[in-house]
Amino acid sequence: MNIEIQKNIAEALANKAPVVALESTLITHGLPYPDNIETAKSLENIVRTAGATPATIAVIGGTVKIGLSDDDFEILGNAKDVHKLNAADIPICLAKSGHGGTTVAGTLLCAHKAGIKIFATGGIGGVHRNVQNTWDISQDLESLTQYNVAVITAGAKAILDLPKTLEYLETKGVPVIGYGTDEFPAFWTRKSGLGLSWRIDTPDEAAQIIKTRDNFDTQGGIIIANPVAEDQSLPMAEMEKIIDRALKDADTQNISGKEITPYLLKRVRELTEGKSLAPNITLLENNARLAAKIAVACSGPNQSA
Repeated sequence: MNIEIQKNIAEALANKAPVVALESTLITHGLPYPDNIETAKSLENIVRTAGATPATIAVIGGTVKIGLSDDDFEILGNAKDVHKLNAADIPICLAKSGHGGTTVAGTLLCAHKAGIKIFATGGIGGVHRNVQNTWDISQDLESLTQYNVAVITAGAKAILDLPKTLEYLETKGVPVIGYGTDEFPAFWTRKSGLGLSWRIDTPDEAAQIIKTRDNFDTQGGIIIANPVAEDQSLPMAEMEKIIDRALKDADTQNISGKEITPYLLKRVRELTEGKSLAPNITLLENNARLAAKIAVACSGPNQSA
């Protein structure tokens, strides 16, 4: 397999020390330069400070890299021919010796192959609005049913149809657990009005659920929904108006498929005059920090095999 695991990450995994996977589409398609590279490196530092080993995942020159060098970060942040890689795209990119940023789906696949059980991201993909006409459903959701990885996320991206996304996850048997909340977070906004059946309030509770699920040998991942910080949360009603405008702009320009999410995130930044960028970065940092704490708790006494 074309997989290269950075030495310190391989050692941590061999010793069953805490490791946190981090995705790379935030570098290639999620944030503008230079915020993309600065944020990605900041997330790694946050994970280290919290006591875990960060493992940013990407495809560089036809190799899956579990852990990136400074040169790798620059390639992802600046190259023009970097692909957005779902799980299904990865073998093609490997065969063509390409570069690519891994989505949630792509990162789940690579983390699973490397043996990493905890993954921090911003917001997962899901069922897109107007799905009855487009049939646009993110591969993230299906990958969550396949790989036994816990995903710490600020809910699903608010540009999506959140009720249908939750319904899809329930149907597919992917548990969604609120961290310090009884509602599903809406990415830039703490509350969506969509209630959750399960809530936890500490990393130890999360670790216990992950260990128990491992021991019960249940297939698929877990979503731990961690809302954006109170002081960074944007008003839901205001964001809905902006998202509607962005969706109309995308429709006018016939933007769809893999390009729709990066376009909408960029358009929302423009329409908010940059106000959506700060909470986006904050929620990434919060999720990385929480993921590291959960990974540390999982590596404690009575850890699962």
